[in-house]
Amino acid sequence: MTVIVRDLRPQDPADVEDFTHARHLALPHVLWTPAGVIHRTVHTHPDAHYRSFVAEEDGEVIGTAQVGLAHDSPEPGHGYLNIYVRPDRVRRGAGSLLARTAEEHLAAHGATRLYSWVLDEPQNRTFAERHGYRASRSAHFLRLDLTNGTLPPLQTPPPGVELRTAADFADDPRPFFELDAETAEDEPSDVGIEFTDYDVWIEENWKHPLLDHALTTIALVEGRPAAFSVAHTDGAGRYATAMTGTARAFRGRGLAKLAKNASLHRARAAGCTQALTGNDAGNEPMLAINKWFGYEICATEVRHVRELT
Repeated sequence: MTVIVRDLRPQDPADVEDFTHARHLALPHVLWTPAGVIHRTVHTHPDAHYRSFVAEEDGEVIGTAQVGLAHDSPEPGHGYLNIYVRPDRVRRGAGSLLARTAEEHLAAHGATRLYSWVLDEPQNRTFAERHGYRASRSAHFLRLDLTNGTLPPLQTPPPGVELRTAADFADDPRPFFELDAETAEDEPSDVGIEFTDYDVWIEENWKHPLLDHALTTIALVEGRPAAFSVAHTDGAGRYATAMTGTARAFRGRGLAKLAKNASLHRARAAGCTQALTGNDAGNEPMLAINKWFGYEICATEVRHVRELT
């Protein structure tokens, strides 16, 4: 049995399908679709030097890696590699070979610090530590049963507040971009990011094939976008919250909660059967809100860091 690592072939539907299937088996709490995988591989900004790798054993894809630089960070040298091996194909050397290939690629493009999410299971954490990574913060995956669960009742927006969808911004998404850019700066992260290029945001986010314009919900205050909840759907009944946030001037008024609740109700009415989201483990207020919606923790990942210099 020989394991090799190579680039994903985005022009090959079967190869993309195999990548997607391997990712879903390893990380079922995230939406993986061939269209989403292709979009990220093809449309990520060139400065990220992004690559998707597969580990292949005798023609079968058994592991995957998504690798790149944090090109939108004001601090240079930050790279990321997220490696997942099929649970039924571990201990064949695929993870180590993917890690080495990814690290060599990132180092060649100036990375000095690497970040990787690792499932919070003994064998995965041991693997990361053996390769020189140290644990930092953690985050939870959460799941909500939209078929059998009970959502909080819909709330009437307070005076001066209206709820709109991303579809309402189809002619001019810039106000939505500006809100997303402001909230992204305050999102808990090891690496600060700055959304400054509107055209890049359009390509990477607004045109993302999983972005559901009808379910993504924005709360406006006196006509100004103030809070939002971004919805991704996979066309197979699964819905995921990609981002929820509020502009600084409007925090503490429950506007993001209002938007997310409306989005979840519309998702259920549209036939979605389960909702997924992520929650930084240290963000107790957001975890409490997600539990209020009915979400339950289904897995945890730990961010690991490695210095290359």
